[in-house]
Amino acid sequence: MTAGKKASARFEPASDQSLLIYFDSQAKSRAPGRVGINSARPLQSGFTIEAHENVRRLLFLLQQEPIAGVRNLHPAYCSLLVKFDPLQWQHEKLERELRKVLARLHKVKLPAPRHVEIPVCYGGEFGPDLDDVASVHEMKPERVIELHASTTYLVYFLGFVPGFAYLGELPKELVTPRLPSPRKRVPAGSVGIAGNQTGVYPFETPGGWRLLGRTPLGMFRTDREGLSLLSIGDRVRFVPIAREQFAELVKGEVTWPASLRSSGQAEGEPCREKANDLPRNSKLGQGRGRE
Repeated sequence: MTAGKKASARFEPASDQSLLIYFDSQAKSRAPGRVGINSARPLQSGFTIEAHENVRRLLFLLQQEPIAGVRNLHPAYCSLLVKFDPLQWQHEKLERELRKVLARLHKVKLPAPRHVEIPVCYGGEFGPDLDDVASVHEMKPERVIELHASTTYLVYFLGFVPGFAYLGELPKELVTPRLPSPRKRVPAGSVGIAGNQTGVYPFETPGGWRLLGRTPLGMFRTDREGLSLLSIGDRVRFVPIAREQFAELVKGEVTWPASLRSSGQAEGEPCREKANDLPRNSKLGQGRGRE
């Protein structure tokens, strides 16, 4: 954001105890249009990267300087949902307070993004939709893998279940709608695509994204600082690995590259990540949303 330029935002009540702040006034009014071979939810076609960075700036300020009575903050692509104590705040009063924070948004310097590499074993039982995606786009499965692993993705936000990061955006050649009917069970670590997005399922859950592969990494672990492997603003790349490497990583028989090591893990130490350290029916694997 240019120095001295103030962010433009609009406020909408979301409930009797929540307030939505939008940073792109056109985001809701733009038609999604048709992308690729079928209708698919757009990312950057519906908002600007600057709008998302304003979401991150506001989130950063409110985390650094919490407002008493604000209970939770939920970032999305171009909006921030602010949940508050209705005994302490009314919508109009909280909006006035938040506009004071917005006036300082242009001064916020966001932290440098982390770069995270995620190993993925593509195809076979790990990626049951790989061949179908290749067929839809009239390309070989190897080309789908090449395209998916060629992009550095941005973590826009986390949702659906703990640790599920919405990553964008896919190369336009891979834009593909969700499955017509979601699967009842998607294994933990599954890497899927839907519309312009890609992501990794942290737990075994129902899901409608098209599955290209699986990672041995634990996307959400109770023994990790921060719990989730990924955070909003991170940059992510997927690294193709063979089935043998997948098994070795699960067993901890090989070492991680620096970008994959756990916090505090020295270079050369055995891998500490696990595919999933929670029971398959863990309550932490449940959440709202549709994936």
